[in-house]
Amino acid sequence: MGYLKYVKQAFRKPTPAHKQVQKDRMVQYRKEPVTVRVDNPTRPDRARALGYKAKHGIIVVRQRVGRGRHTRPDIKQGRRPKRFHQRKDLSKNYQQIAEERANKKYANCEVLGSYEVGKDGKHHWYEVILVDRRHPEILADKRFIGIAAQKGRANRGVTSAGRRSRGLHKKGKGVEKNRPSLRANKRLH
Repeated sequence: MGYLKYVKQAFRKPTPAHKQVQKDRMVQYRKEPVTVRVDNPTRPDRARALGYKAKHGIIVVRQRVGRGRHTRPDIKQGRRPKRFHQRKDLSKNYQQIAEERANKKYANCEVLGSYEVGKDGKHHWYEVILVDRRHPEILADKRFIGIAAQKGRANRGVTSAGRRSRGLHKKGKGVEKNRPSLRANKRLH
C-alpha cells in the first residue's frame, strides 16, 4: 500500500504527535477568514477518493461553518405560530452548507465534493473541491466534463452531502418516499 493508507490512519486513530498537529492547525484555522483557498489538500487520501487531481482548473477551498442551532433574526412584532419560535430546523447538514457557501464565493466553479478537516466547540471546517466550468483543461478531460456541465450542483443537492440530507444514501424499507424526492412523491400520491 502507498502513503495514503498511513495518512488515513493518522486521521482515523491519531497518535499524540498527530493530535498536537491537529490542535496547532485548529489554532491557525481560527485566525483565518471564513473562506480560504489552499494550495494542497490537508487530507490527500479523501481528496483523491472524491476525484481530486493536481491540475489546472481544480481548486481546494477551506470553508468554516458555525456550529449550533440555526436561528431566525430576533422577532420584533407579531406572534403568528410560525414566527413564534426563533429556532429554525433545517434538513441540511453542515457539510452541504459549507459547499453552498464555497460555491457562492467561487461562482465560476462547480462543487466536486468535500470532506471535514476539523471541528471545535464553535466551528466546523470543510475542504471543498471545486472544478472550474470554463477551464480548457477541464473541458478536455472526460472525467470532469460532466461535473462542469451540471450548473448549481451544491444548491440543488446533487453532491454527496446534498444527497445525504435528502435521504438518498439509504435504500429499501423506511425510505420508500424519498425517491425521486419527497416533494415529487407527495405530488404523485
